[in-house]
Amino acid sequence: MEIILNGQAYPLSEPISLSDLLKSLGFGERPVVAELNDHAVLPRLFPETLIEPGDRLEIITLAAGG
Repeated sequence: MEIILNGQAYPLSEPISLSDLLKSLGFGERPVVAELNDHAVLPRLFPETLIEPGDRLEIITLAAGG
């Protein structure tokens, strides 16, 4: 089973919360924007949003600089 993560196949053995997936990917508490199946997900909903096989997920990190 897999999901599509930022346009690439990514293995997923079972449903996982978006917040747990972000932690496993090394994002931890870093601010990100997430879009699941073409819908934006509010950060406060990350813990209760389940990522399931077949889902399409886009993660964008925020950066500052000058």
